[in-house]
Amino acid sequence: MKRVVFFILISLFAIRTFAQTEGVVIDPSLTETPVSLRSLSGSIAGSLVMPKNVSGKIPVVLIIGDAGPTDRNGNNAKAGITANIYKLLANELGKNGIASLRYDKRFSGESVSTTKESQLGIEDYGDDALGLINLLNDDQRFSKIIIFGHGEGALVAMIAMTDTPVKAYISAEGAGEQADKLLTKQMESKPKYMADGFKTILDSLRKGKTTDIVDPSLYYIARPSIQHFLMTWCRCVPDRGIKKIKVPVLIIQGSTDLLITPDNAAKQKKAKSDATLLLIKGMNHILKDAPADEEQNYATYSKPDLPLSPELVPGIVDFVNKVR
Repeated sequence: MKRVVFFILISLFAIRTFAQTEGVVIDPSLTETPVSLRSLSGSIAGSLVMPKNVSGKIPVVLIIGDAGPTDRNGNNAKAGITANIYKLLANELGKNGIASLRYDKRFSGESVSTTKESQLGIEDYGDDALGLINLLNDDQRFSKIIIFGHGEGALVAMIAMTDTPVKAYISAEGAGEQADKLLTKQMESKPKYMADGFKTILDSLRKGKTTDIVDPSLYYIARPSIQHFLMTWCRCVPDRGIKKIKVPVLIIQGSTDLLITPDNAAKQKKAKSDATLLLIKGMNHILKDAPADEEQNYATYSKPDLPLSPELVPGIVDFVNKVR
């Protein structure tokens, strides 16, 4: 359980990181071109993957990354994640005639932001995604836009897609309950004084108040400079958000995800009864096959050549092709 806490919290609040992405080569039938989105607070850098030989407009998937400074390839070296999951996904989607745009989140890779850690809110990630949605919508090569949100990215996608031309929504290993509940559960493995201290900070944040004096043992999760982000993140209610989505929804959940457990997918499905639920046996949080054993499961996080779970891409492709 201690490693579960480590991966979630380091992923959330790690500093800028540049992860290695060796081992994955874009298929020769595809092209990969850089994309840059400028905003008032900086710029977001990404990569657009397109099939070379296409006739007419094709679908495009916007891939929104998981928590923390995750780069366009799905890596966060500070958290020990060098799995190349988004690059692998872009490659496989492209081979199936589907374009994709993946990007470096703020404070990662080539993306640049003047926003300070103390100013960052989850809505800022939503603004970045919204800008990229608009960019794709202006591109006449695409027939429809589908959002793929992974982990925290599933929540960011909900925030971004209100009143947009997005035609479908995919939640991959997304949370089904509020962040404060998830984090409180994760803190149960910590000493009681840490769990109690974190609860006190959360109680204050629920009232809109930050805590300036924090025990050093809690700095990694609740130092003053990240409390604003925690406050905005904990206000989001995933089951309410997914219920409001009016376009087709695909919920993807792996049975061996140790971070976002299968009961989260069940909660999303309950809130959105007409959603398609794809349960993949033996798939973990980074969308790769892994056993339930904790050590072996997390070992996959640093294996960039390990392929995605075999059922994942066919399920996405089938869903995208049915969207009108």
